[in-house]
Amino acid sequence: METLTTQKDIVKYSLADITKYFLKLGALGFGGPVALVGYMHRDLVEQRQWISEDEYREGLALAQLAPGPLAAQLGIYLGYVHYGVWGATLTGLSFVLPSFIMVVLLGMAYKVYGGLPWMQSVFYGVGSAVIGIITLSCYKLTLKSVSKIEPEAIKSRWLLWVFFLTMAVVTAVLEREEVWLFIFLGFVYMAVKAPPKWMQRKGNALSVILLTGTGFWEFHPDKLTQLGLFFTEAGAFVFGSGLAIIPFLQAGVVNQMGWLNEQQFLDSVAVAMITPGPVVITVGFIGFLVSGFAGAVVAALGVFLPCFVFTVLPAPYFKKISKNASIKAFVDGITAAVVGALVGSVFVIATRSIVDIPSAIIAIVTVLALIYIKKIQEPYVILIAAILGFCIKTFF
Repeated sequence: METLTTQKDIVKYSLADITKYFLKLGALGFGGPVALVGYMHRDLVEQRQWISEDEYREGLALAQLAPGPLAAQLGIYLGYVHYGVWGATLTGLSFVLPSFIMVVLLGMAYKVYGGLPWMQSVFYGVGSAVIGIITLSCYKLTLKSVSKIEPEAIKSRWLLWVFFLTMAVVTAVLEREEVWLFIFLGFVYMAVKAPPKWMQRKGNALSVILLTGTGFWEFHPDKLTQLGLFFTEAGAFVFGSGLAIIPFLQAGVVNQMGWLNEQQFLDSVAVAMITPGPVVITVGFIGFLVSGFAGAVVAALGVFLPCFVFTVLPAPYFKKISKNASIKAFVDGITAAVVGALVGSVFVIATRSIVDIPSAIIAIVTVLALIYIKKIQEPYVILIAAILGFCIKTFF
């Protein structure tokens, strides 16, 4: 079995050790993709020294280049480093499994109690807080993926800002995500910034354009097929952090398929925020609401299998791939477009979820709390919002 190390390398941990680590991280790691990626560096590189700095950076670069949830891909790559496919498989499963179990349990409770006034009042506050959290995340992703909001930075990366604004407007107006446009913009940026040799040949300009009770056991076979196809597409074509999948899901689940209404979708995002592990595990909750436990399994497999494949297959060759300027430019273009789509999607969701002054205040206070109270984490903010929502709807 080929791995990224030689026989002379000294491995400081066993396969069981790293599997236990990711099981614990999946069960207790709150804060979203940026926080989870930071925990991996702190624990595995700085403190335990199981993974070298270079290996970690290569994994992070591959996770950013390939479609799929960022934190899950990095975990899979780090498992692959010394233990190959078995390591990647076990770390991936152990990272995702705890939060998957949690969202299925929450889905069961949601189906039983979701129609009750007290549950609706709780999610009234939670939904507003989620809008605030996602808004702040959009801002951070924009700074990281496009550029800082400074004249010189904007001037040097003006084309990425054009892509960003274009996708934000398109998504907000059409209320759906255009995947083909992501790919097209990626090719455009590659052609401008770092065209490969085949693209530099005469006569290829046209070719570039053309290439561009609880419902646990309830399931519907036809919906399982639709769920599998839809979530596999989501896992295969969405780049960046787990939050980047939200506009794709919102467009498909709510607008195209009609599986959930806008409030149910927002509740699904909220569930992902209050559980540890990867944010993209919200797909398990959505799958459960649509077609029971079988739907949750199919949805999760659909999203995470492409992530696994796109991480493991290129891993042995990634040192060479990661230095390719054309590939980097292609992904930069796609990433700017994806973040723009995320902003547009948040606008659409917010216009339907912020329905009155109290919900707007909860969203604004959430943003301010996360900015100015450095040690506060999202689960605590959501818990406070849930209590506020219950109190507002019950006593006022």
